Amino acid sequence: MTYKKKTWTEKLHNNKSFPKILKFERNFPCGKALEKWGAKQGDTVVITPPIDVYHIMKKVPKGKLITIYEICELCAKKYNAKFCCSLTAGIFINIVANAAEEAKDRGEKNTTAYWRTLKTDGILNPKFPGGVEAQKKMLEREGFKIIKKGKKLFVENFKDYVIKEI
Repeated sequence: MTYKKKTWTEKLHNNKSFPKILKFERNFPCGKALEKWGAKQGDTVVITPPIDVYHIMKKVPKGKLITIYEICELCAKKYNAKFCCSLTAGIFINIVANAAEEAKDRGEKNTTAYWRTLKTDGILNPKFPGGVEAQKKMLEREGFKIIKKGKKLFVENFKDYVIKEI
């Protein structure tokens, strides 16, 4: 039997088993990140469908940014949960980025500006298509200043541009 690898777009629309609402436990794969965000044993955590992440990222306008933290807050709010699993949200952010590149390759014009999505603390995402250099180029084209701290690239004063509501 041969296995046909799913496209990024197919992965984006794979929402069969989501959302899932769980009670937070420290041993969750996203446990350490959520504890930094204030999660306590028993808090509700949503594992959101990838399409929810897409709908948030799609609405970030030119001149604005969003981080995984805000994406998680918006997803948690949608499902009336206290937190959102940051690990799966991060995976879904990557799926959205790659699905946008697939759409662009198909000739679609209005694809998601995924480069406006940053990791926590304004860090550029090395897992995006083309890596941090491609993301840097697209952000600079939109007027953002990119700075280097150690080996990581950041958007300077990123908090001034982060949107909280979509």
